[in-house]
Amino acid sequence: MTTFTLTSPDIPAGGTIAPVFESDMFGCGGANASPVLQWSGAPEGTQSFAVTVYDPDAPTGSGWWHWMVVDIPASVTSLAANAGEKGGANLPAGARQMRNDYGIFAWGGMCPPPGDKPHRYIFTVHALSVAKLDMPDDATTAIGGFMINANTIAKASFTSTYARA
Repeated sequence: MTTFTLTSPDIPAGGTIAPVFESDMFGCGGANASPVLQWSGAPEGTQSFAVTVYDPDAPTGSGWWHWMVVDIPASVTSLAANAGEKGGANLPAGARQMRNDYGIFAWGGMCPPPGDKPHRYIFTVHALSVAKLDMPDDATTAIGGFMINANTIAKASFTSTYARA
C-alpha cells in the first residue's frame, strides 16, 4: 500500500517558514509568495485534489485560512512556486483559488501579530472523490472547508511554524 504524502522543498515539515512566504498585507513585509508543494501516493478513486493552508493559532477565535485551492485535476502532483499569485496564472488548468481570510482569491502569506508565539501553519492536500466541487466561486472558506471535507477520501499534511519579531 502506498502512503499519501505531502512535502515542500521550500518549507521543512516541523521546521520554520522562511520570511519570503510572509504576507505583504496587514503591516507584514514579505514577498507573499506561495511555496512549491508536492504530493504522491494518492489513493485509487481520486478524481481531484484540494490544497489548504490554515493557521489554528490566529487570534480570531476560528483560526485563519491562508490558502484554499480546489478542482486540481487528479493528474497533478504538485503546485509550482507562486502558484498562489492573484489571477491564478501559475495554477494547473481547471484549478481555482477560493477567497481566503484576507478576502483575496490568492495565497495570503503568514502574518502573525508581532511578538506572538510562533504560529502553526497546517499545509494539507485532500484527495477528493469528485472532479469538481459544487460551490460558487465566491464561497466562504467555511463552505469550502465543508465541501472539501465532505468529499475527502484521504489527506496528507505537514505543519511548520512562523513568528514575527
